[in-house]
Amino acid sequence: MQIKIKRAYEAPDEEDGQRILVDRLWPRGISKERARIDFWPKELAPSTELRRWYDHSPEKWPVFKARYFEELETKPVLMKELLDRLHRGTVTFVYSSKERRLNNAVAIRDYIDSITR
Repeated sequence: MQIKIKRAYEAPDEEDGQRILVDRLWPRGISKERARIDFWPKELAPSTELRRWYDHSPEKWPVFKARYFEELETKPVLMKELLDRLHRGTVTFVYSSKERRLNNAVAIRDYIDSITR
């Protein structure tokens, strides 16, 4: 199982495998053809309230991740579908934030790591 992370504004390539959009909102200015998204589980993205509260503030990152993990725990059916896709080969989590290190794509990858060890 290999998980890559890529901004929606970076060009897709064959090494991406399945491209999974992990944001609740579609990235601005990106067409569906250009994005080449294979799966968009909107309900697995952070809730609007959590996303707005976090606002990409680095000091809030640990609390954001903990709260996001709690949200993910309440979505076992979608998580199973996501995990099934991960077992089929390489996937790339696609996100739109300008923040490259502390975003929901990184957080959901960390969550998956924590439940599959």
